Amino acid sequence: MAPKKKPDQKIAAENRKARHNYFIEEELEVGIMLEGSEVKSLREGRAQIAESYANVEDGELWLINSYIPAYDKAKTFGHDERRRRKLLAKFREIARLWQAIGREGATLVPLKIYFNNKGIAKLSLGVAKGKKMSDKRDTEKKRDWQRDKARLMRDRG
Repeated sequence: MAPKKKPDQKIAAENRKARHNYFIEEELEVGIMLEGSEVKSLREGRAQIAESYANVEDGELWLINSYIPAYDKAKTFGHDERRRRKLLAKFREIARLWQAIGREGATLVPLKIYFNNKGIAKLSLGVAKGKKMSDKRDTEKKRDWQRDKARLMRDRG
């Protein structure tokens, strides 16, 4: 039997520094409430989530400090670029996330915003713990060694 194909996903924004700065313990896919002009702007791929984070407040999950620029063609009905956006998840998932960030040093980091194969905007959220400088250096050494090893194996045979 052939392996299943991963569904086509159009990535609108990605937090590339998240895996460098944090240990990602688990990932969760959540929905995101957007206005019409925000969806249009996301489809253009100009959003930034590098400095944003998620938080649980009053039993609801919020994305804070994400930047989705104004859509140029939506003159009358624009949106606030840095507004707080509500994230959609089940109550049990929110309770589990609340317990996870209650531990020392854990935070909710957005990893990427993408459109799934149905065209719905989703957010990949990671429960993360911060890395120390030595951990970052170790990760970089391992990555360099893997790259060199692959190069040596390719050249030899």
